[in-house]
Amino acid sequence: MELLQSMRLFARLAELGSFTKTAESLDIGRPQVTRSIQELETSLGVRLFQRTTRKVALTAEGERFYGRVQEILADISAATSMFDRTGATLTGRLRVDIPTAFAQMDFIRSLKAFTSTFPGINVILGVTDRAVDLIGEGIDCALRIGDLPDSTLVARPVALATMVTCAAPEYLARHGEPETLGDLVAHRGVNFLSGQSSRPLPWHFMVEGQDRAFVSNPAITVTESNAYVQCGVSGFGIIQAPGIAVAGYLESGALVEILRPCRPAPRPVSLLYPSRTHLAPQVQVLLEWLQAHFVQLHPEWLER
Repeated sequence: MELLQSMRLFARLAELGSFTKTAESLDIGRPQVTRSIQELETSLGVRLFQRTTRKVALTAEGERFYGRVQEILADISAATSMFDRTGATLTGRLRVDIPTAFAQMDFIRSLKAFTSTFPGINVILGVTDRAVDLIGEGIDCALRIGDLPDSTLVARPVALATMVTCAAPEYLARHGEPETLGDLVAHRGVNFLSGQSSRPLPWHFMVEGQDRAFVSNPAITVTESNAYVQCGVSGFGIIQAPGIAVAGYLESGALVEILRPCRPAPRPVSLLYPSRTHLAPQVQVLLEWLQAHFVQLHPEWLER
């Protein structure tokens, strides 16, 4: 059992590259991390890490050992969780990050149902629209919408989200409603700055089965999705957002959908986790929960 704990600690340190971050993620003291690694190196008779004042990196021997440890931990995880998905015995921390657009009452209620089913799992919820470093920040998984170019992460599909192009009645009264994509050049938009590329995200439209991208002339540029929607409601300009993020405003008339025949293809909603980390049972049950329940949050705007 001590060797197993040492391997888990070793794997965490290999992923985070920091004794301090490893100690924080495991909720133990930093000296315990140092001592455990030293004892493991002594028992193996090899040096697993190169240590400097700023960085901790695997040695060649450490890289080989890390590969085997990952296989062992994955096998143990599968073996210990194969009989229990009821939540009665699953315990541990689960740090998950979601975009601001999903931090709504319906999602929070669903998350409460998840924690009631798995009371032993301590959920730490982060809400951000920026690109997060899962390994560096000690995040177990992240829910994201849209295409995911980072091939170092595993992306497991949860749903498809319908996208809506819309604007406030106040804006449309002043500038008129665009009837074709060509009309958009005379309009202003609210630009959303991508957390991945630090560039404005283009709008997408489907025209005769082909995807067309368009970058608007910005009235304002924002970096947070709630602010993005509020700028649209306030009449800054046109926005394109997931239907689940603007459903209430469309129902109340605070936003009006435009260019309905050119709705873009639905965007994937995925749960991300590091590809080199074995899938912990807590992440596995969250993935299964989302795949079963996420679409039910807004059946009108989400599909499988």
